[in-house]
Amino acid sequence: MAIKNVTDQNFTSETSEGLVLADFWAPWCGPCKMIAPVLEEIDGEMSEKVQIVKLDVDENQETAGKFGVMSIPTLLLFKDGNVVDQVIGFQPKEALVELINKHA
Repeated sequence: MAIKNVTDQNFTSETSEGLVLADFWAPWCGPCKMIAPVLEEIDGEMSEKVQIVKLDVDENQETAGKFGVMSIPTLLLFKDGNVVDQVIGFQPKEALVELINKHA
């Protein structure tokens, strides 16, 4: 599965089933650009376990506000629509894989 870009309009439906890692990011954010290839790699290796979605916080402030996102990148892990874990800032691939496996 490819990484999906989501919006305020479809965020809830895209995170309501299964395990979903939501990346709250912005185009001007340096650490967001650093984590993007890590997420691509994880998506390629773990797509059967987790769906990855990206939400541009500049264009979708309602959803970012709803989840209290103050710093980016913020990664929220959803399981069947509920937040089960959260990390803020750049994370190495190993840490993210461990986070996903903990809830898979």
